[in-house]
This record gives sequence, structure tokens and C-alpha cells, in this order.
Amino acid sequence: MNDISYMNANSDISILKQIGEFIKEKRVEQNINQDSLARGAVISRSTLSLIERGESISLLNLIKILRMLDALYVLDRFKIEPQISPMLLAKEEHKKRKRAFRAKENPEEEELGW
Repeated sequence: MNDISYMNANSDISILKQIGEFIKEKRVEQNINQDSLARGAVISRSTLSLIERGESISLLNLIKILRMLDALYVLDRFKIEPQISPMLLAKEEHKKRKRAFRAKENPEEEELGW
């Protein structure tokens, strides 16, 4: 195994461990035992235990666990915010009304022009 692939593998393992530590910390913080969290997330307790130790995790299981821990906010970084071009922003700004007008009380009355 060359140095670069080892560093990448080590990095992946490090990330899995961080995810596991985060899940365990949130679970303990909320005073939830592994059995209860696993049941709520519809996974086995042994799967949850492996995840908390930094073993591989499926994305679906991660989402279910985060949902049970009310921690889906960690996925907010994946949201793509629409980017508005400066030209489109300027055009939209130009279209905005600049002032209000008073509607005639009786539209059938003609203006006398005085």
C-alpha cells in the first residue's frame, strides 16, 4: 500500500470515528441507551455499537440515527443555496414598486382635471 492511499484510508477511518463519537456523545447527552436508540432508528443494537466505535455506516442508517437524536442539522452543510446572479438581482430590484398609489373610491367618476 503506497503512502497516499494509506493517508486517504486513515482519513476515512478518522472521519468514521468522529461520526461514531458524535452519535455516542449526543445519545449519552440525551440520556438514551443504545437499545432505545437502535429500536427507534430501526437498526440492531450491535450495528449501533459498531457505528459508535467508528465502523462503517450506511448513509440511510446515519440519517435514521440523526433523526432519532434530533441532529439532522448536521446535514445542513449539504444544502445547496440557489445563487442569484448580480444582473438578475438588479433586474428584480428594478421591478419592485417604488411607491404606493391611492385607488379611486369610485372608479366611474371622471377626473375633472382641476
